[in-house]
Amino acid sequence: MARMTIFNTLEPEAFESPPVFNSAERKHFFTLPLPLADLMESLRTPTNKACFLVAAGYFKARRQFFARPFRPTDIEFVARQIGVNPGEVRQEAYGKETYARHQRWILSHFGCCPFDEAAKVFTTHEIATRVRVQFRPKLVLLEIIQVLARKKIALPSYNVLATLIVAGVSHHQHTLSQIIDDCLSESQRGRLDELLEKEPGATDADEGWRYRLTLLKKPYPSTQPSRIKANLADLDALQTRYLELKPVVERLGLGYEGIRYYAYAVIKAQITQIARRADEARYLHLIAFVVYQTFKLNDTLIDTLLISVQAAVNTAEKAHQEAYYQERGQRTQSFAALADRLGQSVRETLSAIGRIVADPQLGDSEKVALINAALAAQDGQPNPVERQVDEFKLNLAAVHQGRDSYALLEEQSLKLQHRVADIVRQVRFAPNCGKPALGKALLHYQDQSGTLDKSAPVAFLSAEQRAALAGPDGKFRVSLYKALLYVEVADAIKSSALNLVHSEKYRSLDDYLIREADWEAHRDEYLQRARLEGFADCRATLKGLGQALDTRYQETNQRFKAGDNPFLTVRASGTFHVSTPKREEVECLSLGAFFPERKYISLLEMLATVDHATEFLSEFEHWQPKYQRARPPKKILFAGIIGYGCDIGHRKLAQISKQIDENALDNAVNWYFSLQNVQGGNDRILQFVDRMDLPNLYWRKPAPLHTSSDGQKFEVAVDSLNANYSFKYLGKDKGVSVVTFIDMRELMWHSTVISAAEREAAYVIDGLMYNDVVKSDIHSTDTHGYSEVIFAATHLLGFQFAPRIKGLGRQRLYAFKNRKHYAEQGQGLLPDRYIRETLIEEQWDEILRFIATIRLKVATASQLFRRLNSYSRQHPLYQALKEFGKIPKTLFILKYVDDPALRQAIEKQLNKVEGSNKFAKAISFGHNQEFIQSEKEDQEVAEGCRRLIKNAIVCWNYLYLSRELDAEKNEERRAELIEAIRNGSVVAWRHFNLHGEFDFSDERMVDSVGLMVPEN
Repeated sequence: MARMTIFNTLEPEAFESPPVFNSAERKHFFTLPLPLADLMESLRTPTNKACFLVAAGYFKARRQFFARPFRPTDIEFVARQIGVNPGEVRQEAYGKETYARHQRWILSHFGCCPFDEAAKVFTTHEIATRVRVQFRPKLVLLEIIQVLARKKIALPSYNVLATLIVAGVSHHQHTLSQIIDDCLSESQRGRLDELLEKEPGATDADEGWRYRLTLLKKPYPSTQPSRIKANLADLDALQTRYLELKPVVERLGLGYEGIRYYAYAVIKAQITQIARRADEARYLHLIAFVVYQTFKLNDTLIDTLLISVQAAVNTAEKAHQEAYYQERGQRTQSFAALADRLGQSVRETLSAIGRIVADPQLGDSEKVALINAALAAQDGQPNPVERQVDEFKLNLAAVHQGRDSYALLEEQSLKLQHRVADIVRQVRFAPNCGKPALGKALLHYQDQSGTLDKSAPVAFLSAEQRAALAGPDGKFRVSLYKALLYVEVADAIKSSALNLVHSEKYRSLDDYLIREADWEAHRDEYLQRARLEGFADCRATLKGLGQALDTRYQETNQRFKAGDNPFLTVRASGTFHVSTPKREEVECLSLGAFFPERKYISLLEMLATVDHATEFLSEFEHWQPKYQRARPPKKILFAGIIGYGCDIGHRKLAQISKQIDENALDNAVNWYFSLQNVQGGNDRILQFVDRMDLPNLYWRKPAPLHTSSDGQKFEVAVDSLNANYSFKYLGKDKGVSVVTFIDMRELMWHSTVISAAEREAAYVIDGLMYNDVVKSDIHSTDTHGYSEVIFAATHLLGFQFAPRIKGLGRQRLYAFKNRKHYAEQGQGLLPDRYIRETLIEEQWDEILRFIATIRLKVATASQLFRRLNSYSRQHPLYQALKEFGKIPKTLFILKYVDDPALRQAIEKQLNKVEGSNKFAKAISFGHNQEFIQSEKEDQEVAEGCRRLIKNAIVCWNYLYLSRELDAEKNEERRAELIEAIRNGSVVAWRHFNLHGEFDFSDERMVDSVGLMVPEN
C-alpha cells in the first residue's frame, strides 16, 4: 500500500467500486451491441448471462473490471432485461475462471488491452513524464487514468497505480536531490541559507518579520511609489540569486507547477519548519522559492507599470476632454463677440454709405468721393475685428494640431516617472522585440539609466509625436519623451510585441504553445490526442463550412420569404431586426411555498448536511500530501469556508464565534485552503447532484446541455493589482469582475476573478475546458463574453457558442461567395464581406497548434489570449483566428434569427446566471460585499468558497425537494410540486439563515471595553 496520500480516504473505495448508475445511465450502459449480445446468448446459466452483461456495462462506462459482488440493483435490472428471474442469478456461483474468460471477451470486443507487463512499463514512463511537471500526485493519477483510457488499456486497481506513482515521485525526488548535491556550490548554499537568517538590526520583538525570507514572501500589490521601490529592491535581491542559480535550475528541469509546489511550501511554512529540512530538500525548496518569487515580482512590476501608464493616459485624456469643452465655450463666446463686432462695423459703414447715396444734393462724382473717404477712414482706424479673427484662427489651429493633449500628458510625466521609471530600467525584457525601433529606444533608456537628452532614439514615435517633442523654445521635452516611451512600452507588452525574460504572465506567445519542434515531429499524434483530426486538412474544413454557409443562407431566407419567420425584419439598408417572442407562462404554485416557512436553516447545518451526503470536505487536503496528517475538525473547515465565502474574514469569524480557535483556523486556512482544494469541493457536490434524478426536470436528456456565463462586479477593499476602475458599475472605486458559469440545472460549475477592466471573452474557454463534471454542449454569454476569436476557438474545440449579441442587426455577415450570388437567388439576408481564405490557410497549422495547446491543457486559454488579444491586431495568428471565427459567427447569426426557440433558450439560460449573481450578493454580506484579499489567487479562493456555499444550498434544496416528492402520496399534490420545480428555481435562499445568530444573553449587555460615560 502506498504511503503517500493520493486519493482521500473515500476515493480508493469509490475507485474500486462499480459505478452508481441512475435509471437513464443504467439503460444506456447495459444495452449491449449485437456481437456482445450474441456472446451473452451463448452462455448457459442465468447467472453467467446476467453477470457477463453487468461486467460489460461496467467496463463500457469505466474501462475497468471490478471485484464481485456486483450491485444488486444492476443485477436485477439486467435480469429483467434479458427475461430472467433475478432470484435465479447467484453471484457466488459466478466463478473466477468464468469471470476471467468473460473479461477477455469484453476486452477483445472493445479493442482494449489488459494491464499486463507491457502496459505497466508504458504507465511507468507516462508517470515519470508527468511527475517532472506536475507535483500534485492526485492530478498525476487522474491524468494517467485518462491516458490509459485513451490507449485502450484496462485500468488496474488503485493500489497498483498509487504504488507506481509513489515510486515515480520518489525516484524523481531522489534525482532532484542528486542534482542539488552534485551541482550546488558551497557559496550558492550559503547564499540560500542567508534567506533563513535574521535581518541586520532585527530584535526579538520583530517576530517573523525579522527574517529575510519572510520579507520576500509577499510582494506589495500597490502603485504607491514607496511600495514599488520595495518591490524593486526585493527583485534585485532575488533576481541576483536566480541568475546565480540558473544553471542549477536548468539542470533540475522543473516545470511551472513543480516550482510553484515547492515555492508555496516555503511561503506557507514558518522559518523553523524550513530550516529543519534535510539539506537537499531545503535547498530544493529555497531554489524554487527564488525562481517563483523572481517571476512573480517581475509580473507584479509589469502589472504596476500597465496600471500606472493607463491611469496617466486616462487622466490626460480626461483633462484634455474637459479643456476641450471649456475652450469650446470660450470659442463660442469669442465667435459671438466677433460676429457682433463685425456686424456693428459693417452696419456703421453701410449706414454712412446709404446716407451718402440718398442725399439728393450730391452729384455722382461727389457721392463716389465721399464713399471712398468713408471706407478710407474705416481702414485707417485700429481694427479690433481683424485682431479677433487672428486670435480665433490661432486657437483653432492649436486645437487641430493637438498640442494641448501632449502638454497634458507631459504634466502627468513626473508622477508617472516616480512609479515606472525604475521598473523600465530594471526589468529584463526579451531582446527580440517585435517593434525594433522601440527595442532600440528601450535599450538606450536602460543603458543611460533613464537619464536622457535630445540624442534619445525617436524612430518609434509618430511624426506628430516627434514634432511635439520640440518645445516653443526649441528645447527637447524630456518629460514628454519619457511619458510617450512608457506608453509605447505598455502597448507593446499588451500586444506581445515586447516580452519579459523572467516572467510567467508576460512571456512570448510561443513560449506557452506546444514546442514547435515537438509539434512538427509529432503533429499527427497531437491532433489525435486533441481530437482535431477532422480539421487536419484546411481546404477540406473550409469547403465543408462553405457548404454549411450556403445551406444556412438558403434555409433562413426561404423561411423568411415564405412568411414563416414573422419576427425578422430586413431593412432597405441591408441591416435587420429580430424580436424574441415571450415564452408562455405556466400557471403553477411558487416553488418557495414548498420550502420550510417557519424554520431557518443555518449555514453550518446546511454545510454539514451536504458534506454528510457528498463528503466534499474530503477534497480539502494538506498542501504537502506526502505523509498522513491529523486533519482539522470539520467545524474548523466549515468556519474557513464561511469566513472566505461570506467575506467576513477567517480571523474575524474566529473572534466572533464560539468553539473556534483562531490559531487552529489560521493554520487550516494556510495549509488546506488552496484553489485546487476548493474547486475539488465544488466538483464533489456537482458530481453528487449530477447523479440525482430530480435535476433532470431542467435538462431532458439526451438534449444538449445548455450553459451560460456572466460577469459581476465587486469592489476590492484593499490595494490590489487585480482591481481596476469600472465607472459604470463601481463609480470611482476599483474592483474586480467575478465570471460565473452555470448550467440548466443551476449548478455553478466554474468561476474566476478578473480585473474589472478586462473583457470576459478570454475566460469563457477556461470555464468550458477546465471542468470534468459539467460538459457543456451549448454555451451562452452576453456581448462582453463574445468575440470572433472565441467563435473560432469554440468551434474547433467542439462547443456550440450561442451569445446574446447587442446590436445584432448591425453585425456583418460573411460568405465564401460574393453577395451577387445570393442576391440572384432572391435572398433577403445577404453577406457583407468575403471570407479571406488565404489568410486562414497560411496560418492553419499555427491555429491547430494553438487549439491543441488549449485542448491538452499545456496552457490555459486565458494565458494564450492574454498574449494574443485585440492589441495584437497585426499578429498573423490573431488575424487568421478572427477571420476563421467569422464563419461560425455567421452560421450562428443565421440560425439565431431563424429559430425563436433558440433565442428563448438563450434568454432563459442567461436569466439563470443573472439569478446566480443576485445569489452571490446575498451570500457575500460581510465587509459591504467587498473582497478583502489583495492577491488574485486569494480572491479566487474566496470566490471558490462563495460558490461552494451556493452549490451546497442548491444541493440541499434538491435533497429537500426529493424527500418531499418521495414522501408525498397524493398524486395531485405531487404533480403540483413537480410542475413548481420545473417552472421555478432551486436557487432559493430565503429559508436559510445566512447572517448567523445573535446572542441576547445578559452577559452580552455588559461593557467589555470599559468606556467612560462623560458627565453632563
